[in-house]
Amino acid sequence: MKTYKHLYKNVYSLENLKSAYKKAREGKSGQIYVIEFENNLEQNLNKLKQELEALTYKPRLLKRFIIRDPKTRTIHASAFRDRIVYHPLVNILEPIFDKTFIYDSYASRKDKGTHKAVLRFDQFKRKISNNGKLIKNAVDNNQVIGYILKADIKHYFDTVDHEILSNIITRKIKDNNIVCLIKEILNNFDSEVKGKGMPLGNLTSQFFANVYLNDLDYFIKHKLKVKYYIRYVDDFVILHNDKKILEEYKEEINNYLKNLKLELHPNKSKIIPLRNGVTFLGYRIFYHHKLLRKTNIRKFERNFNEELKFLKIWDEAYEEFKRMVWLFHMGQCI
Repeated sequence: MKTYKHLYKNVYSLENLKSAYKKAREGKSGQIYVIEFENNLEQNLNKLKQELEALTYKPRLLKRFIIRDPKTRTIHASAFRDRIVYHPLVNILEPIFDKTFIYDSYASRKDKGTHKAVLRFDQFKRKISNNGKLIKNAVDNNQVIGYILKADIKHYFDTVDHEILSNIITRKIKDNNIVCLIKEILNNFDSEVKGKGMPLGNLTSQFFANVYLNDLDYFIKHKLKVKYYIRYVDDFVILHNDKKILEEYKEEINNYLKNLKLELHPNKSKIIPLRNGVTFLGYRIFYHHKLLRKTNIRKFERNFNEELKFLKIWDEAYEEFKRMVWLFHMGQCI
C-alpha cells in the first residue's frame, strides 16, 4: 500500500491558506465574522500560519444550533478561521483517499451527488428486475420483480470512533503532524461519549464520513461480492432479485459493522419489494416513475425563496429563473 509523508507543510503554506480563505468566504462575504476577519486579513492569515507551523494551533469552540428541515438536527459550526484551516487539510487528503473509494459512493465527491446516485439506482433496478419483468398477477406496470435492502446506520455521526478513524487514516498517512491536527479537530467536538462523534456541518466531517465507511464498502463489494450497491453517507441500498440473499447480506453487514463500533438502524433498515417503491435521497422511486417527497418540495421552495430574495426586484426574471430551476429538479423524476 502506498503511503504519504511530508504533507503538513502544505497545510500552513500561506498560498494555500489564502486560497482556502477565498473558498471559505464563498457565499458568505456579507457575514459579520467574514468582514471582521478581512479587516486584518494579512495579519490573521499569518497568525494561522504561525500557529500551524509551530504546532500550537487549536480550533475554537463550535457554535451549536438546531435546524428543522423537517427532521430536527443539531449542527455545529466552526469559527471562520478554523474553516480556513480545514480546506487545505481536506484538499491534501481528498485526492489520496478518493481514488480508493468505490465508484458507487456518492456523497461529497466530485462528479457524484444525489442525482447521479438516483440515476445509478435506475440502472440497477432494471438489472435486477430483468428490465421490468412483472410479478405474477401484477395489477400495474410498476409491479415488477426484485427487492431492495434499504438501510442506514444508527446515529452515525454521533458514534464514529476517533481511534478507529485515526487508524484508518494512518494506514496511508505517515505524517504525524497531519494526524495530530486531525485529532485536534475531532477532539474539539464536545460529544456525549469521549472519543466518539463528529459535528454535522463541518467540511472535515463530510470527508471523514466517507473515509470511515470505505472499509464497509470494500466488505460489501469484495467480501460479499454485491453487484448492486449504492451508498450516500450512511444511507445505502442493495438491490437483488432474491429476498433471502438480501436477508443474509443484512445480517453479515450488521455483524461487520461491529468492527467499526456501528450498527444498522433497526427501524430504518428494511427489505422492501421493488414494486412497493422506496424512499431514497429525497425521492419516492418506483420502477416507471419517481415522486419528490412533499417535505423536500417544501424545503426546496423555502430555501430557494430565501436564497433568491434579491432577484425579486426583477419579478419577471425571478419567476422565470425559479421556473427553470424547478423544471430541472423535477426533471430528475422522469
